[in-house]
Amino acid sequence: MIVFDVKCGNGHVFEGWFADTAAFQAQAGNGDIACPICGDTSVGKALMAPNVSTAKSSAKGADPPSDRPMPSREQVTLAKQKEKAGQMMAMMRAVKEHVEQNFDNVGVKFAEEARKIHYGETEKRNIYGQATREQAQELHDEGVEFGELPGLPKLSG
Repeated sequence: MIVFDVKCGNGHVFEGWFADTAAFQAQAGNGDIACPICGDTSVGKALMAPNVSTAKSSAKGADPPSDRPMPSREQVTLAKQKEKAGQMMAMMRAVKEHVEQNFDNVGVKFAEEARKIHYGETEKRNIYGQATREQAQELHDEGVEFGELPGLPKLSG
């Protein structure tokens, strides 16, 4: 197992565990590595401090001690979960971006507009906006179909 500091296209640096350099290159080339902060899949190796042997360890013929112990099964599982979370975050951002670019923003009048469309009082179209929990529950009770977009943290960088 080898540990690389990985950097996404937005400048976020995170740690990744790989079987070897070839495994990193294959996963990065396939877009299988996602930044756990922003979900960006254009990643590369970040600069890392080299592990330099000292004269003392070289004289003994010993390998220099590793700064990082071998990861436990739990650490590897956690790293995989973080990677999946980053991929999920990227997908949620893509859905939200699609909606914002292709639907009409009706703002706080979402519940009112959704009802008009549902009951045929206005032309059917894709909309998005804000609704209170109470308004969303009323729409649900009336059989008005809608989805909720998750609140996502702002991207830094």
